[in-house]
Amino acid sequence: MPRAGRSFGRFRRLNEFVQAPELAGRTGARARGGGWGKLTAVTETAKVVARIAELDAAAWDACAAGDPFCSHAFLYALEETDCATIKHGWLAQHLVFEDERGIVAAAPAYLKMHSYGEYVFDWGWADAYRRVGREYYPKIQACVPFTPATGPRLLVRPGADAARWQPLLCEALIELARHHDASSVHVTFPRREEWERGGELGLIQRAAIQFHWPNRGYRSFDDFLAALLGRKKRVLLRERREAAAATIETLRGDDIRAAHWDAFWSFYRDTTGRKWGQAYLTRAFFEQIGRTMKDRLVLMLASDDRPIAGALNFLGPDALYGRYWGAIGEHPFLHFELCYYRAIELAIELGLARVEAGAQGEHKLARGYLPVETHSLHWIADPQLGRAIADFVRRERTAVRAEIAEIAAQSPYRADRGC
Repeated sequence: MPRAGRSFGRFRRLNEFVQAPELAGRTGARARGGGWGKLTAVTETAKVVARIAELDAAAWDACAAGDPFCSHAFLYALEETDCATIKHGWLAQHLVFEDERGIVAAAPAYLKMHSYGEYVFDWGWADAYRRVGREYYPKIQACVPFTPATGPRLLVRPGADAARWQPLLCEALIELARHHDASSVHVTFPRREEWERGGELGLIQRAAIQFHWPNRGYRSFDDFLAALLGRKKRVLLRERREAAAATIETLRGDDIRAAHWDAFWSFYRDTTGRKWGQAYLTRAFFEQIGRTMKDRLVLMLASDDRPIAGALNFLGPDALYGRYWGAIGEHPFLHFELCYYRAIELAIELGLARVEAGAQGEHKLARGYLPVETHSLHWIADPQLGRAIADFVRRERTAVRAEIAEIAAQSPYRADRGC
């Protein structure tokens, strides 16, 4: 999958918005478009910031509630190491509301000229725009680039009234879209309460599926194994025995050294080259987070006579997030060992509630990962296309929930364990 940039000529004219103006929230007659118009008039003003570096890290992180990906350090690394930049089709337009104490509410947001790196697919919507002679890009994306992990997207400082500020963030995103003459607004992988609040406001609510491992209070990996059906347990143990031919280390913090990043970069490049054609992330990105987020990183590294595979995880307040995997050569079951089983062991050790192993992958079910519903919110400027998309999403959401129920009926857990 190519990185965006040179082929999107129209994006060049949007450079003028790098220094974006403040946006006054407005509703009433201007609050038109697909699925919108239930807010009352407000007077607060949202500031638009084109670089996360311009914002106070501590104030931003207070609103991000410990989420590793929405943290100032992660977003800064993406911007400063040439990953999520205007050259590649990501123009930062972060929204911030401030009071006398600083940032009270915020949303990580980008003006985009493509749909790469989002994991909530709207290519069909873009095609529908094209077929009626309209332009789908640019659009506004409120998200963490290249990261299909649920987390805060409508950030509110602890103690502030989320019921007040989150609707204002939604309204500011729509005003930002109008300012740029954008087709739409997309809030991807928000927390469920944000998704429900957006639905109350009239935004289009989309659902999808991921597979997460739930910690049912296990005291050890053997305790987890005891909860599995016998045949599932036997397969899992066989896969672990096959993977045991490699030496595996779990590295955290300062234990992850430059040589480990060199090895992991080679894995990442090899895997992305085979699957997608080009990597979204740069070598400098991994170096940067290795310095600024080392306490949140866990690297599972497999070696033979040299490093052969690795899985990079991020620690959240109550979850372990598996994000990047790579290997040199073919190594049976090593992917399952590093990405799934070692993650489960660590989550049990740390008392975390779940493991999120990224997008896709019904094969995760046999490894103890269960289907869960993930979410996104959408606003479409064109009323007619907005109604058509809203109707499609309603039917899609019904199908997604039916699929989750069907997959869950094939649970690998014993019925007497209540899983």
